[in-house]
Amino acid sequence: MTSSKPGMTRIVAGESAVPKRKRAVEAALAIGLVLLIAVGAVVASTVSRNTEAQAAEPTPAAELKLGYFGNVTHAPALVGIKQGFLAEALGSTALSTETFNAGPAAIEALNAGAIDAAYIGPNPAINSFVKSQGQSVRIIAGAAAGGAQLVVKPEINSAADLKGRTLASPQLGGTQDVALRSWLASEGYQTNVDGSGDVAINPTENAQTLKLFQDGKLDGAWLPEPWASRLVLQAGAKVLVDEKDLWDGTGTGKPGEFPTTVLIVNQKFAADHPDTVKALLAGHAESVAWLNEAPAAEKAGVINSALQESAGAALADDVLARSLSNIAFTLDPLAGSYPRLLEDGVEAGTTKQADITGLFDLRPLNEVAAGADLAGAGTSSKISAAGLGQD
Repeated sequence: MTSSKPGMTRIVAGESAVPKRKRAVEAALAIGLVLLIAVGAVVASTVSRNTEAQAAEPTPAAELKLGYFGNVTHAPALVGIKQGFLAEALGSTALSTETFNAGPAAIEALNAGAIDAAYIGPNPAINSFVKSQGQSVRIIAGAAAGGAQLVVKPEINSAADLKGRTLASPQLGGTQDVALRSWLASEGYQTNVDGSGDVAINPTENAQTLKLFQDGKLDGAWLPEPWASRLVLQAGAKVLVDEKDLWDGTGTGKPGEFPTTVLIVNQKFAADHPDTVKALLAGHAESVAWLNEAPAAEKAGVINSALQESAGAALADDVLARSLSNIAFTLDPLAGSYPRLLEDGVEAGTTKQADITGLFDLRPLNEVAAGADLAGAGTSSKISAAGLGQD
């Protein structure tokens, strides 16, 4: 239909009443708007990804909070702090420290965020890993092997003399506590975590154990150094069991060696600050090497000075000498011994049966040690996780 009247638009069947030019302009604007939105979306997505990547990128920690014990078995921590090896290696990351009496208390502090890393016995590390279903800690290095003994009153000559006696350990579920309960079980004794059983075990702070033994209120104790030596040399105790005699090298190839102290780190802290963990390990390796290479007199002087600061008292020369003779300082955590340690904890009633694969992450340690002379640090080859983690 058409119209010839002025001011009217001619309409053809199938066409819009909007002029073609106007329609073309609108179409162009629409296409431009779509392109603009698409470009904006791409830019926004890219910025978002870059921002997320930047936010997730690991950075050195502003502070590293480190826990350790005032024991000779923690000498790598004592020396690393006293000699400045740890602080120097950490660089701009501030180092703060806290001392503990036994492993379970240190684990509680680590899980609560009060500390980020700790020198600790292997059994508390296992317990934390098991209870958290592998989410809490990783063992990143060894520190000390050996240096634990069952010392008793002079009249006790064999396991048969222990029935009805009272013994001490540093803390329930700690490494020496588990070792004592496991050994007693192998001798046919039943013990319970509440202190009852054929032999009573009273978890007691080490300094208090010394006093109680001197007062005749304890028959013996399974202790780490220097406390085993203090009871022998200062309180008249004798060695009934030297724990090194219970380890034949199965799983490690190192008879007589068993892990006493390892270095652990909070898993989240390690993921957030891998460079800080490597720096900590560099300082730790330097400390272990120094302990194995320093002259005896210099080593004793530094350790005693550090003990004075951390534990409030230095050790007698003979106590320190005896303690050091029982300990090997090494970066190797002896991972092959951990299946037995787990079983000992299960048998002692202080942990549950579990898969501990993943407990170790020795990759940073082996990276730090790559190309370095490891002989002074107690090992001469790549350190193995024994199938229980990454190395």
